[in-house]
Amino acid sequence: MVHIYYGDGKGKTTAAVGLAVRAAGSSMRVLFVQFLKTEMSGERNILSQLDNVTLTACPQELKFTNDMTAAERQQATVLFRSIFERSATVALSERYDMIVLDEVFDVMNEGMLGEAEVFEFITNAPNSIEIVMTGHDPSERFLNEADYITEMKKIRHPYDKGVSGRIGIEF
Repeated sequence: MVHIYYGDGKGKTTAAVGLAVRAAGSSMRVLFVQFLKTEMSGERNILSQLDNVTLTACPQELKFTNDMTAAERQQATVLFRSIFERSATVALSERYDMIVLDEVFDVMNEGMLGEAEVFEFITNAPNSIEIVMTGHDPSERFLNEADYITEMKKIRHPYDKGVSGRIGIEF
């Protein structure tokens, strides 16, 4: 089944991490793929300690997309496409029970990953794989394909007052 956690509110990655932990605790094999995150994102430390969870590599440093130069965007695009292609192959060949594609909607919306290839993956993946996708503004074709859809809606957030993300809370 396909799960989507999306919206402008906090909690998309947190929900995906919780589902991955639950699956791993039930002896399911989980491939956790993160886009637009670095190795410093707090959930990676705990997930890496779980026997049934495999994390794909993330860059050590990564700017927000709106702060990237054209060359940096191109490098990030190559990186994200490579991460997705390898992850899709690994998820199928190594028989994972769940694949989490964290922030995948954002990289597609930024033009850094093709919507068609992601959609082809989720529609052709074996029914035995749970596919969890997070980010902002999924297209209608993904919403129509999903079995679970949860929208995180921001009511209030410290970002609105200029407070930066905090370690352990936002990353």
